[in-house]
Amino acid sequence: MIKNTIVYCLCIMGIAVYAQNRLHGKFSTRSEVIAQNGMAATSHPLATQVALDILKKGGNAMDAAIAANAVLGLMEPTGNGIGGDLFAIIWDSKSNKLHGLNASGRSPKSLSSSYFTDNGMNKIPSYGALPLSVPGCVDGWFAIHGKFGKIPMKDILQPAIHYASEGFPLTELIAYYWNISAKHFAEYPNFAAVYMPEGKAPKKGEVFRNPQLANTLRILGKEGRDSFYNGEIAHKIVAEVQRQNGFLSLEDLKTHTSTWVEPVSTNYRGYDVWELPPNGQGIAVLQMLNILENYDLTTMGFGSREYIHHFVEAKKLVYEDRAKFYADLDFNNIPITKLISKEYGKKRRQLIDTERVATSYSPGNLEEGDTIYLTVADKEGNMVSLIQSNYRGMGSGVVPKDLGFMLQNRGELFTLEKNHNNTYEPGKRPFHTIIPAFITKEGKPFMSFGVMGGAMQPQGHVQIIVNMLDFGMNLQEAGDAPRIRHMDSSQPTGEKMQDGGSVIVEVGIDEKVLEELRKMGHKVSYSKGLFGGYQAIMYDSVNKVYYGASESRKDGHAAGY
Repeated sequence: MIKNTIVYCLCIMGIAVYAQNRLHGKFSTRSEVIAQNGMAATSHPLATQVALDILKKGGNAMDAAIAANAVLGLMEPTGNGIGGDLFAIIWDSKSNKLHGLNASGRSPKSLSSSYFTDNGMNKIPSYGALPLSVPGCVDGWFAIHGKFGKIPMKDILQPAIHYASEGFPLTELIAYYWNISAKHFAEYPNFAAVYMPEGKAPKKGEVFRNPQLANTLRILGKEGRDSFYNGEIAHKIVAEVQRQNGFLSLEDLKTHTSTWVEPVSTNYRGYDVWELPPNGQGIAVLQMLNILENYDLTTMGFGSREYIHHFVEAKKLVYEDRAKFYADLDFNNIPITKLISKEYGKKRRQLIDTERVATSYSPGNLEEGDTIYLTVADKEGNMVSLIQSNYRGMGSGVVPKDLGFMLQNRGELFTLEKNHNNTYEPGKRPFHTIIPAFITKEGKPFMSFGVMGGAMQPQGHVQIIVNMLDFGMNLQEAGDAPRIRHMDSSQPTGEKMQDGGSVIVEVGIDEKVLEELRKMGHKVSYSKGLFGGYQAIMYDSVNKVYYGASESRKDGHAAGY
């Protein structure tokens, strides 16, 4: 009884533990969900239900993903909202191919890098009006809907409007992070009016309403995306930014466009792993896999000294490229083909010492970032991998009056270092941490998945893939297994790693292994947080069913019908 109580306590703290009562898998906390007609996996149970409701009403996976995202912006504002950006990878059953969407916004055209340096800043601030970039989420919704949607946008947004008007009870982890954010943002203009009813942040189980956001979503459903970028909503956004001495203008909003892009891939153990090209960090996953495939990870074993060492060293190598190259392709000629080539992976692999840690460079600061990831699949075979974020905490702190949402602070991820790919420039997309992923097998859809969590995301993607393809875990166990996170690599914001960084692991990795890693030079310790959040859907083409898995470290779940 005492042992079971300890295991339960660790689980509710968000720590992966040995699930001794499961029939399958050492680390599984629950069974995979299996269904024939449709599947959704999100970080909030009500958002998952909304996605399924949209599917049952005749919408497709793309409609359902937008609906779930709108609900998550209301219910999990600690990680996302219409003030943020969006990326998606979509398998369209009609064209039988993948489509990539970069719905990230650009920096203000009237703000130059000299403004920061002239005012004594050596980096872009984390909060306030200066780190603002155009919020791309709404345009992303309408781009997806315009290309693939089946039912009207007003119907897609109706569930979020309903919950915003009538209210919903806060779940455990969201309430925890909401209260932390409230302590930070309480004095920011308009914040308390939206997020602190009766003068305090809501607690777990309390019902929260956001009538301002409900009205904003009604306008979007009725008037379309232009209301956000050139109409009533746009003017209110700009008015608030100007009140706070910011630079984001109506012109910036009016000229914003999302970009349909070709996903890029590498083959790992016979499976094609797909990511989006920069300004995001998705190709770091492909680079890490190209290094790791040169090792027999299966023989090394999950959680072993050898596996963790090689994983960490591969990550450190790849994040040096990430720090140097990853940035807006419209402003840089980035050698993506070379970076994700097998030859380059083999060359970089030669730099890894199998017995010692590589040290040098300096600590970075990209280890934060709050995000939501969701995935939806429908009976027609469409699958959506979608990720959306406001970046740091709830965002910048800038809450436009009467609109019910906060603007993102993604512009913080520029550097002010001269002659860097990611140097701040007007009208430029900043380096982005949020990345959706997709896997195909012999040209057919196999798996849609993502792992939230700032700089953890490429590391999380790689661990999910390795857990399944090298260590034989199922879809749920691959996410539940204890994770590894290397921190303090060099960063696209200019910081350099100088001491090899540090490694944190979850409970479930043997302490003896940690001692062995320390003898090799790793600074390694246990942690109960900072390991991201996972959702996934896998298609079984033999039985023609979907498998769903969700993150035991979050409030949500997977469900199907």
